[in-house]
Amino acid sequence: MTAEQRDEYVLTLSCPDRPGIVHAVSSYLFMTGCNIEDSQQFGDRDTGLFFMRVHFSPVEPVTAEKLRASFAAVGDTFQMDWQLTPAGAKMRVLLMVSKFGHCLNDLLFRARTGALPIDIAAVVSNHTDFAELSASYGIPFHHVPVTADTKPEAEARLLAIVEDENVELVVLARYMQVISDDLCKRLPGRIINIHHSFLPSFKGARPYHQAHARGVKVIGATAHYVTAELDEGPIIEQEVERVGHGLTPRQLVAVGRDVECQALARAVKWHSEHRVLINGHRTVVFD
Repeated sequence: MTAEQRDEYVLTLSCPDRPGIVHAVSSYLFMTGCNIEDSQQFGDRDTGLFFMRVHFSPVEPVTAEKLRASFAAVGDTFQMDWQLTPAGAKMRVLLMVSKFGHCLNDLLFRARTGALPIDIAAVVSNHTDFAELSASYGIPFHHVPVTADTKPEAEARLLAIVEDENVELVVLARYMQVISDDLCKRLPGRIINIHHSFLPSFKGARPYHQAHARGVKVIGATAHYVTAELDEGPIIEQEVERVGHGLTPRQLVAVGRDVECQALARAVKWHSEHRVLINGHRTVVFD
């Protein structure tokens, strides 16, 4: 098997920090005939947890299933929460959107051009505005209206789409509906949201107009995992842009949209490459 044909895998793990973890992982890879391409680790003294991401390639062909089966003993010994996935596999992603399509359009384009290692399974929206945009990329579009009375039925339909399409990650690309606690529990660590970093300073409608009225000098956006606590989930990425006094509210909105696209795209990329590990209310993001 040549280097060009060699399979590659990514192992990520977290566990209580104690001596011997790195040695156990590297010894396992050596004993199973694997070469480490890249390895990163972090021990958090605050939580007492250890995090690791290893990119490796077997010298001889071996399936992910066999690797998982043989690594299980190591994982059990150190009480690891671990995943082992093929490095080149594209993650199945579901995009959700409402009335603002800039993040949706950006993610569709990046996926089409290969800038994101994802396979977009479908687009779901509570409006029909972006049905044609989705169709232009050949992506199935699902209109799922949501009201206070129909929210349970709408989320049940969403979960059905997730299961039917083997979706691994749900991205709220400016989806302006609150996700229920039950849905958060059904998809823990599998929903990413983007919002303007003015929260909590400028809550409610027209945040950029509120910011303009206060004369802000920096605007930004935050990409985070969705939890039951509204907009309080572990932060994956943030982006900021300095702005001057001469910008109008409309110009602030335009700058903000660009910032939102950048932060969300990086968060989706890193998650899809298994670079993000949840650490309580925070995240560990490996380069």
